[in-house]
Amino acid sequence: MDTKEMPKTANRVAVMAIIVENRDATEPLNSLLHDYGRYIIGRMGIPYREKGINIISIALDAPQDDISSLAGKIGKLQGVSVKTAYSNVISE
Repeated sequence: MDTKEMPKTANRVAVMAIIVENRDATEPLNSLLHDYGRYIIGRMGIPYREKGINIISIALDAPQDDISSLAGKIGKLQGVSVKTAYSNVISE
């Protein structure tokens, strides 16, 4: 099914990779993740102490608009980078 053909309520499975270089962004990031918690399947955080960064991966099952919205909000946090990969799995 092409994304243009998806029903409005369709969910996508995705993985979001987040790199936190600014410790001050941790609280607003966690707040955003809490707000979207109903969509989060799992979360893994890895502190990379030698480089002074944190690497977080989030598995999501959510409407594509919500995934994009979350990524956009995370991307606006200073010192935080985010990339999202979508699977072809679509559910209603």
